[in-house]
Amino acid sequence: MTDDDHPPPIGDYALIGDGTTAALVGRDGAIDWLCWPRFDSPACFAALLGTPGHGRWRIAPADAHPRIHRRYRDGTLVLETLFATPDGEVALVDFMPPGLGSSSVIRLVQGRRGRIPMRMHLLPRFDYGAVTPWITPLPDGSGLRAIAGPDMAVLRTTLPLDQRDGATTAAFTISAGETATFVLTYAASHLRPPVAVDPAAALTATEVFWSGWSTRCTYHGCYRDAVLRSLVTLKALTHAPTGGIVAAPTTSLPEQPGGSRNWDYRYCWLRDASLTLQALLHAGYTEEARAWIGWLQRSVAGRPDQLRILYGLAGERRVPEWEADWLPGYQGARPVRIGNGAAGQLQLDVFGEVSDTLHLARTSFLGGDPHAWDLQRQLVEHLETVWHLPDEGIWEVRGGRRHFTFSKIMAWVALDRAIASAETFALPAPLDRWRALRTRIHDTVCAEGFDRTLNSFTQSFGTRDLDASLLLIPQLGFLPAGDPRVAGTIAAIERTLLTDGLVRRYDTNTGQDGLPPGEGAFLACSFWLAEAMARQGRMDEARTLFERLLALCNDVGLLAEEYDPATRTQLGNFPQALTHAALIRAALVLGT
Repeated sequence: MTDDDHPPPIGDYALIGDGTTAALVGRDGAIDWLCWPRFDSPACFAALLGTPGHGRWRIAPADAHPRIHRRYRDGTLVLETLFATPDGEVALVDFMPPGLGSSSVIRLVQGRRGRIPMRMHLLPRFDYGAVTPWITPLPDGSGLRAIAGPDMAVLRTTLPLDQRDGATTAAFTISAGETATFVLTYAASHLRPPVAVDPAAALTATEVFWSGWSTRCTYHGCYRDAVLRSLVTLKALTHAPTGGIVAAPTTSLPEQPGGSRNWDYRYCWLRDASLTLQALLHAGYTEEARAWIGWLQRSVAGRPDQLRILYGLAGERRVPEWEADWLPGYQGARPVRIGNGAAGQLQLDVFGEVSDTLHLARTSFLGGDPHAWDLQRQLVEHLETVWHLPDEGIWEVRGGRRHFTFSKIMAWVALDRAIASAETFALPAPLDRWRALRTRIHDTVCAEGFDRTLNSFTQSFGTRDLDASLLLIPQLGFLPAGDPRVAGTIAAIERTLLTDGLVRRYDTNTGQDGLPPGEGAFLACSFWLAEAMARQGRMDEARTLFERLLALCNDVGLLAEEYDPATRTQLGNFPQALTHAALIRAALVLGT
């Protein structure tokens, strides 16, 4: 076994998780990323953003060049990697059992054919690769424990282990019909080591859990496999104790190779709320939708002027941004950011997303807090006083506030959904005032956000720049898909923001976002274009684009935030909840 100093392409990873955190597993059998005990905790394996010396756990054949094939077992998050060498075949089965008292990564090495020499190399490094733990054997001889500060990881296996230079290794041979097991479990360091987990029983329980969950999917169209894998991914990105859904399990995977557009996405964004809720609801997952609504209502509770654009997994409001300067970054992309400074931005679109989500929950009879209407009304009443202000916009620009057209459209959505709830459910509201303001915002957007020479809505008032978020205009109900202004906007985006047929968010070369230029095609926006085409009746074009996007999925059906058509590689944090929610939504609009 050899250790490459550089992590593989982003698309070479697969995801395993247990509802509290998740790990990324490479095709080479290496776990290069794992945060414990939560998605947003410091990583104990951080090779993804550095080198193997920053924490990694690899199990693979001693043969340096095996043939590799991998898959998820049907409808589950159980990953199976098949290694074939001249000596035979072996399967590496990786999973994290949900619902246990302690979080565990379980790795089973199953002999399928012949006799395969194998190597295991474990190098835990807590606090994003900065801290080398103290490693000692367990008293009963069943493995070892690694301790540093508040963290403890316990490895149990029946195989003999060697320790050298802070690493734990094992060399063993697997014959057909044999299984070697490794169980790594997290616990707080001040507690006793967690109880041993039965690997075989845990595998059965994990498969039963995921298979049972997948059978609840009510979508049976021709894109079922991709939709179900996306739903499983959204479930895997859900923090089960609170119901919050993280945007991605990673931080600082670059939007441009070697670039600085590197952000921490291990938090819950309000902008994703409506799209994610629709995806879950329309696929039959009301329980998850209800949990998401519960998280939303708890998180945004309080004074409306303190509304944040993103929150921690339990609704935490402070996620200060800092840089882990000891990490060289994914393939040299720096800085590595922990936390997200955008949390303190003013983004008017979140008022619309929250109002839309609460209205959808009400019309879907999801229940929730009986005081949700009071919350929604207070948010709208605060919006009445701030909707006219410039903001940082949906893309969280760092170049100063502007009058973003999409932000104003979402302010209209906030009023529109609140009015609809009040009318439908006879809820108390100043309807005359709200209707008048809804009309005023609509008129303002159409007058100041639409450029007649371009025949298109623009990114912000008074500019000629375009923005792919405007593809959502018909989905939001601001104007119908058949409106000539919508058609003109879609056509302008197709003329201006496409790269090799895929959609960029906006032109980063203008410098107005306060960041260096350059990023990949944004996959969620590309799915939005497919949906917009379908709404225009351009079904053949919509299907062609949608199926091309599906072909960009990696070998286990996962997508990142962005894609680079030039190098044909995935970019940005991975896997991305917004991308997979947009995939589901587009598939539902395309129908069977």
